[in-house]
Amino acid sequence: MVNVIRGGVSELLSLPADGTGVDIFGKDLAVVAMRLGGKTVDLATPVPADATVEPVLIDTDEGLAIIRHSCAHITAQAVQLLFAEAKLGIGPPITDGFYYDFKVDKPFTPEDLKAIEKKSLQLIGQRQTFRRRVVTDDEARAELAGEPFKLELIADKGNATAADGASVEVGAGELTIYDNVRQDGTVAWKDLCRGPHVPHTGYLKAMAITRNSAAYWRGDQSKDSLQRVYGTAWPSKEALNDYQHRLEEAARRDHRKLGVELDLFSFPEELGAGLPVFHPKGGVIKREMEDYVRQAHIKWGFDYVGTPHIAKEGLFYTSGHLPYYADMMFPEMVDADRDAEGNVTKVHDRYRVKAMNCPMHNLIFKSRGRSYRELPLRFFEFGTVYRDEKSGVLQGLTRVRSITQDDSHSYVMASQAADEVRHLLGFILELLRDFGLDDFYLELSTRDEDGKKKDKFIGSDEDWAVATAVLEQVGLESGLDLVPDPGGAAYYGPKISVQAKDAIGRTWQMSTIQYDFNQPERFELEYTAADGTRQRPVMIHSAKFGSIERFMGVLTEHYAGAFPAWLAPVQVLALPVNEGHIAYLEQVAAQFKAAGIRVDIDYSDDRFGKKIRNATKQKVPYILIAGDDDVAAGTVSFRYRDGSQNNGVSPESAVAEVRRAIDSRAK
Repeated sequence: MVNVIRGGVSELLSLPADGTGVDIFGKDLAVVAMRLGGKTVDLATPVPADATVEPVLIDTDEGLAIIRHSCAHITAQAVQLLFAEAKLGIGPPITDGFYYDFKVDKPFTPEDLKAIEKKSLQLIGQRQTFRRRVVTDDEARAELAGEPFKLELIADKGNATAADGASVEVGAGELTIYDNVRQDGTVAWKDLCRGPHVPHTGYLKAMAITRNSAAYWRGDQSKDSLQRVYGTAWPSKEALNDYQHRLEEAARRDHRKLGVELDLFSFPEELGAGLPVFHPKGGVIKREMEDYVRQAHIKWGFDYVGTPHIAKEGLFYTSGHLPYYADMMFPEMVDADRDAEGNVTKVHDRYRVKAMNCPMHNLIFKSRGRSYRELPLRFFEFGTVYRDEKSGVLQGLTRVRSITQDDSHSYVMASQAADEVRHLLGFILELLRDFGLDDFYLELSTRDEDGKKKDKFIGSDEDWAVATAVLEQVGLESGLDLVPDPGGAAYYGPKISVQAKDAIGRTWQMSTIQYDFNQPERFELEYTAADGTRQRPVMIHSAKFGSIERFMGVLTEHYAGAFPAWLAPVQVLALPVNEGHIAYLEQVAAQFKAAGIRVDIDYSDDRFGKKIRNATKQKVPYILIAGDDDVAAGTVSFRYRDGSQNNGVSPESAVAEVRRAIDSRAK
């Protein structure tokens, strides 16, 4: 008898000796695979007697990954039918879709992508079966002799990683090939793969090819340049349509596009990639953010400090960032004597542009003796740091090389650590809500407990256990969902990050709280305890915005550029119906300015209708209009973002209305 668990309910079923998951779940296309003995396998896998079986449903994260990986195989089959020279790379499932890499003679065009999608849908319609075979290394090499990248993976078996996508094809154990089999039993195509896959292509109800890009083999810029074809797959056409609508909405909200349209920021080529400049309007938003968070840190008990942008290289060896973080730091600068030809004759010191502020804050803590009575001691600064992000991952403001952090560090006694984490989490959640982000959960990033990546982390098992327990306790107490992230911790300790959803449901990692027991030890930080002994503090890192640049990019997309009045670069735009109304509007505008409200007047010669259209495109919260009737009555008319209008408003009432919206941070 086989124990089948569906929705938490157990049921005993009798199966023939060669029974499989297909015999259990029949033709239910909502079940795409099964968990057998805790391992996810194909439905065609034989089920032993007395086994426990659970269905993997198509609308779960695991089920979606399976249909997307199956669609990746179909896409690769289509590409090789259309482009005979194409060599196969890797094709893993990813968030919301999949990709497959190919070595081809020239980049794919939009017309090529349409042809690939059309051919893929034709193949899906053939109801091809995915058939798994175990092969030896030699058999795999013989069958895939014409695929150089597959041969490399076979040779590299056991060293594949999820980071480069190779783990979907080879692992440390046996090799398997999946055949795409036609209904007449002939093999249409094959690929090296670990699986699992859906039983046949009839399970693939909705897929689309979305775009292509350049890529490097296994993410290494020194290796072959490839073409990456992206696609998406969903349980139904309705779900696919919803996703495509979300993509359209995301494109409309793209902060890079809005940054240009609203004149907020730019990335001059003369400066270099990933180095933004903020224009006056963007500068207003940045200043409002800085003013808010500066005052908030004071309110929550922090002291403002400042540190330089560079430091001797040795400081970062002391902190442990070199070598653990070396690949994200820019190369060294040398303080040296040079001869007339520019050759170095004597090196005085080596410097690094800082990629983090914490080592310098440690030096401030260490600058004099500290007492337990001072703890918690909290330092905060706007520290601009520089990180050597690879060109391929830079993305507008959300991934830059120049990062302004609202960086803070709390130094506490171990007994105070949990309370300080609660304190910081309260600060963060208040900030996010004030900026209009109120749908979030927590992620707990811990050390890799299975030991595979243990060399990434420093510190004893006991220290890690204590630090993780503190963060987990506070996270659970918060009442928010706490999602595990094993292996995602910083090298010096675990962290909690706040994952916030924007207006269209996308999740962004925002603020972080990190428990650090390593740097106090490495810097020999001490305080005098109540009993007169010298004790090590615990150091807790926190960043509320994380990065001002990234936070602004997320906010721009969250609000689609229509910032609430308190953040809007221009809060009121005054539009005279004709030139004769300008003097009156200047008097009204002066009242707004006196109340601390940012107001502009449209002095252009455009027709009034065009002025309205331009103001609407600039997403100004309040459009102030004055015509003959308003001038005669000493009133103004308000036009709002939703197109509604309020006429005959006194200037005093208008100022009060806008001031209330600003002061309340109305969304």
